[in-house]
Amino acid sequence: MIAKTILMGRRMALIGAIAALASCAVSRDGPTKKEIFEGSVHRSGDAHIILVTKRVSHAANRPETLGFSHALRSGALMGGDTIRPGDVIRLNVYENVPEGLLAPSATNNAIIEELQVDDAGFIFVPYAGRIRAAGQTPDALRRILTRSLDEQTPDPQVIVARAQGDGATVSVTGGVNSQGVYPITRATNRLSAMIANAGGIGIPLDTAQVLVTRGGRQDSAWLQDIYSHPSLDIALRGGDRILVRQDQRAFSVLGATGSASRMTFDTRDISAIDALAMVGGLDPLRADPTGVFIFRDEVPEVATEILGIGQFVTDVRFVYVLDLTAPTGMFNARDFKIRDGDTIFVTESPSVLWARQISALTGSLTAAGAIRRFGDTN
Repeated sequence: MIAKTILMGRRMALIGAIAALASCAVSRDGPTKKEIFEGSVHRSGDAHIILVTKRVSHAANRPETLGFSHALRSGALMGGDTIRPGDVIRLNVYENVPEGLLAPSATNNAIIEELQVDDAGFIFVPYAGRIRAAGQTPDALRRILTRSLDEQTPDPQVIVARAQGDGATVSVTGGVNSQGVYPITRATNRLSAMIANAGGIGIPLDTAQVLVTRGGRQDSAWLQDIYSHPSLDIALRGGDRILVRQDQRAFSVLGATGSASRMTFDTRDISAIDALAMVGGLDPLRADPTGVFIFRDEVPEVATEILGIGQFVTDVRFVYVLDLTAPTGMFNARDFKIRDGDTIFVTESPSVLWARQISALTGSLTAAGAIRRFGDTN
């Protein structure tokens, strides 16, 4: 009786050892297809699992447009000769008397150089007083000074010249060939001209974005769109900051693929089939072509259109499913566009999982046999 009890205990220990070893030995890249479907709102999860079709792609492929706000696009061009705070004014005053107010003795010509326009937009001219110069053209300022000095000296002749100052400049940084601070001139008073003035771009045109900061507002646009749509080639203002940068969007590819990576967009649009190709495609020894999943927080308007129910106000968890073996599977993968932040996961084939479990179990049985032999000797 005692021997039978000992034998039963050994068998139970053997079974427990096999179960423990088998459960610990099996490794995998992530969830199975069955486990992902279990995360549906119709089961025990909170995600909407949607099979990709032509209709779904049409709704989900909403273009990610960039563009400047109306506030930036509606600004009129500033005249290239408009005087601004920080500019430098040069004056030449001719007086029609032998001994004038401003001219040195024995001459009737007074040259007043480098009168800088202050932050409030004013300059000070002897005998004319404090004159508002900002917003004026050189010719308009000439007329103002002529009227002011005419009360002090007969028939003065005034010549006004403007030199660029630090009040009509913009900074251009990032992916341009010559970063720096540049004055706004008649030739560079639009965004595209200023970028060209900074040596053009040194990054790929397809993924170049332009970020403009004016005061407390920041807007961005694709560089290609600035050239294609004249309304985006905005008029510049002093103090604008221009940043040319590479596209910052990225997506992740995990599971049974050639490699698991976080990829950046090398073109403005990337399809699901292109995204898989970027990491070497599906692993032919492990991948399940019926189980390609795209995880995304879908925007409310797209979620409402695809589901046809409710009216969502916040992002909704979606899992898009691609079956590459379906008659239109490859076309669906080609037509479906990847978006910033997407996660693509390729599940392993059930046969691979089964083979791995069998391998783990075989190893467990070998280990269990050693345990049994050890038990038999004791």
